[in-house]
Amino acid sequence: MDEKLQKVLARAGLGSRREMETRIREGRVVVNGEVATLGDRVSSEDQIEFDGYPVSVSDAGQNRRVIIYNKPEGEVCTRKDPEGRPTVFDRLPKLRGERWIAVGRLDINTSGLLLFTTDGELANRLMHPSTEIDREYLVRVMGQVTDENIATLKKGVLLDDGMASFSDVVDGGGEGINHWFYVCLMEGRNREVRRLWESQGLKVNRLKRVRFGPVFLPSKAKVGRWVEMEDVEVNGLCELVNIQPAPIKQKTKQEQEDLKRRRAKQVPGKARRTKGFDWQSSDKQEFKPKKPGKRSFR
Repeated sequence: MDEKLQKVLARAGLGSRREMETRIREGRVVVNGEVATLGDRVSSEDQIEFDGYPVSVSDAGQNRRVIIYNKPEGEVCTRKDPEGRPTVFDRLPKLRGERWIAVGRLDINTSGLLLFTTDGELANRLMHPSTEIDREYLVRVMGQVTDENIATLKKGVLLDDGMASFSDVVDGGGEGINHWFYVCLMEGRNREVRRLWESQGLKVNRLKRVRFGPVFLPSKAKVGRWVEMEDVEVNGLCELVNIQPAPIKQKTKQEQEDLKRRRAKQVPGKARRTKGFDWQSSDKQEFKPKKPGKRSFR
């Protein structure tokens, strides 16, 4: 069975599908001794080279990894920032022959759950609107929120880039003019949560993503730290977006030790400390939102 070349390269962990399309156009991919062109299809019998290095078609996606990162405020979702600001990639574990691909983005003032994977096809499927994967946020709103506001936000609001709405809104408690809510979206447009609340004349002064589809932000993933998902959990994500799960192989003792060492090394290198307060990790005495009870959007 043959597949599109960019799809195979992305699944092999060389970058996103869009990045691979660019590399093919640049002439950096060779198939069976000839420079590849966009639209080429390959099978397990084809010999592929990327920048002179062989790519195994049969192994593509077999060693996919996924990590959950708890992004602090102040980091940008780009590999290199021209302004020199810290990026979400600064603290991630180093890879050889692969690269981390972010599943979606969070703006600089938003904290919380970000997924990274070595499988570009998995990242593409998880982000694609057709999969209808919901995102849950914990938001602190300044102002008087009425039942009419919530009803309008759930019904839909016309923003600059089209209609938008929350699939559900759950009260998280609060005191004074600041109130917490858990909200859920079925997409991830730029600053969509903030813009929806602003459409009601309300201001968001704290925003944290706590869930992406079936993946919750684990308590052990402190701010600025990452946690790697188990193979069975990664396969669950693959099945969610109709990707063939990789067979779970029994790890040798050495592989188990390597994995244990890798997961213990939560902050490789000298990660820069970022400014910004996070209620979940700070020692400061501050109201913490209550956890929602039964939520219809799960």
